[in-house]
Amino acid sequence: MLNLKNPNLYNNRELSWLQFNTRVLKQAQDESLPLLERLKFLAIYGTNLDEFYMIRVAGLKKLFAAGIIVSGADKLTPLEQLREIRKYLHQEQQVLEHCMTGILKKLELEGISIKSYDEVNQHEKHFLNRYFHENIYPVIIPIAIDATHPFPHLNNLSFGLIVKLSDSDNEAIERFGIVRVPRVVNRFIELENGTYVPVESLVAQHIEDLFPGYILIKYSSFRVTRNAGIEIEEEEADDFMEILEEGLKLRRKGAMVRLEIGIKGDDEIIDFFNRHANVYKDDIYKFHTFLNLSSLWQIVSNKNFAHLLPAPFKPKNLPPLDSNEDIFSTLEKQDILLYHPYESFEPVVRLIQSASVDSNVVSIKMTLYRSGTNSPIVQALMAASESGKQVTVMVELKARFDEENNLIWARALEKSGAHVIYGIKGFKVHAKATLITRRTNGKLKQYAHLGTGNYNPATAKIYTDMSYLTSKDEITGDLTRFFHFLTGFSKKGKLDELYMSPSQIKPKILSLIQNEARQGKDGHIIAKINSLVDDDVIRALYKASQDGVKIELIVRGICCLKPDVEGVSENIRVISILGKYLEHPRTFYFKNDEAQVYISSADWMPRNLMRRIELLTAIKDVDAKEKILQILKLQCVDNSLAHKLQNDGTYIKVKNQEVKSINNHKFLEDYVNSVSKSTKKNTTRNITDLANRLFLES
Repeated sequence: MLNLKNPNLYNNRELSWLQFNTRVLKQAQDESLPLLERLKFLAIYGTNLDEFYMIRVAGLKKLFAAGIIVSGADKLTPLEQLREIRKYLHQEQQVLEHCMTGILKKLELEGISIKSYDEVNQHEKHFLNRYFHENIYPVIIPIAIDATHPFPHLNNLSFGLIVKLSDSDNEAIERFGIVRVPRVVNRFIELENGTYVPVESLVAQHIEDLFPGYILIKYSSFRVTRNAGIEIEEEEADDFMEILEEGLKLRRKGAMVRLEIGIKGDDEIIDFFNRHANVYKDDIYKFHTFLNLSSLWQIVSNKNFAHLLPAPFKPKNLPPLDSNEDIFSTLEKQDILLYHPYESFEPVVRLIQSASVDSNVVSIKMTLYRSGTNSPIVQALMAASESGKQVTVMVELKARFDEENNLIWARALEKSGAHVIYGIKGFKVHAKATLITRRTNGKLKQYAHLGTGNYNPATAKIYTDMSYLTSKDEITGDLTRFFHFLTGFSKKGKLDELYMSPSQIKPKILSLIQNEARQGKDGHIIAKINSLVDDDVIRALYKASQDGVKIELIVRGICCLKPDVEGVSENIRVISILGKYLEHPRTFYFKNDEAQVYISSADWMPRNLMRRIELLTAIKDVDAKEKILQILKLQCVDNSLAHKLQNDGTYIKVKNQEVKSINNHKFLEDYVNSVSKSTKKNTTRNITDLANRLFLES
């Protein structure tokens, strides 16, 4: 019997994440995509990498510094992981810069260019000089570095210039300084003709204005990345926290973990900076292009060049939600499964807004993880509370990078009279659920929304997610107990129809996998998730594969499971789909289970299964179940956007073989458009015949 704990059977979590970001970079390399769409993926790549260094690399550095030799199922130590990460990223940097250079050259042909101050004409230089004095000079921060001016603390993701200066009266006197460019200053200054000038190029022309009496000898742009503070960061860092909290006192909060240097940075400039910053040499990256890839969003969002982006898709309201019927009446007749962004998120917003003004509604209970700014949902909840309805909102203040938004909304909700819960000690509430109680014909009737994504109408247009709307008593009854658990005390903490982590979801998933394993070759599992890390779930999948179960995994990001290993995972196929939309649903199919189909807020990761409050929902409605299954089948046959995981941890693009190109994003857009234009009203199942049509046509 093979040892399923053998470290060779597991991909390293961090290296698998790097493979994910490489697939993002491959989207930028795809010449079939519009140019600004490709530039957008470069911006996403950069943002992803910033967070990876702030959280994951910073966490590994802390473990190494503390002398803690811990690892995942792959058994790589923190030091081994750091070495592999640095090697990988330094090699990929060449690919990244080649890709960016190619895109920028093609953008020039379309009227978009990035030029230095020296490359523009005199009229444009005059504009730039005026812009500097009016918009940059008042807020920029020149800092001398000498015995009386210590090296400043540079905040995380600080950007600026390192300058070497000489005294104008005595050239033999040379000094170093730093110019900090605040975030309120645009990364690029846009000229009228589609030209963008990097801010460091303009600032360099005015160094003598910032340091009067000194002459610029040389300069380089720089950008620093710090530990984002894993003692408070819990999204990506909570597994490190679990280790570090065991009696280990955290050291040197916010240590610098990465230094990025611009093309003009020579050894002298780097050595000067690093004498003060003390960044490990392999965590210093010198770029020949531009620092701060995430700033490319400034160019991508230029509406004058929208033709260089994919044609926008407008989410649709499909039957039965395309009528003026009261949404509560609709839900009393049938359950509804929505697949965003193809189907609009508007009905979910409308449900909560309708509840806020309906005199028959007595209470609204809701979890809020990320709601965004100017949230119509939060405004509806406030209006409901102010009108005398009982409003209870669980606001998760630890939603990474959304803490400030959530705190503002929480205070506003409290001010309106709502009962606000600020979290559960020791757990993060990641479940997405709403429960509305309404008086109908003298009795109380409840309506529920359960989702795989956040209550954010803006991201619902770019993330694929699922929403399940129902008035089934067994679901609403469980949600009542769920909210009682959040607001009160419970020793049991278990539900009957729904499954809640940390106590129920993992055992249920393992049980479902084991049930398929008992069916042998008649077993079939399809799972769509963002990440697969949990060792116990992976081993259960390995055992099921050994028993002959057909397993199809659609894992967007991290996957620690290795497919196609002889005698272990030969029946497991793993693909990752990236494209126009961020694939975000967690949904599962187990052929021999009574319910068969489930949706969840939880990925198959230890943090989701053991350290969060999450929900798993069995979809028993026939139409909703069929719809989810067809969507899963469609993604399994995608041969345009999909990349297949190999057993060495790398991914290769799925090829079009003897069948037409199948891009599930485009197929769904076209199909939903056709349904929305149809004059027939018997389309309540919406997308349910997708895969059957597809297979017939191909």
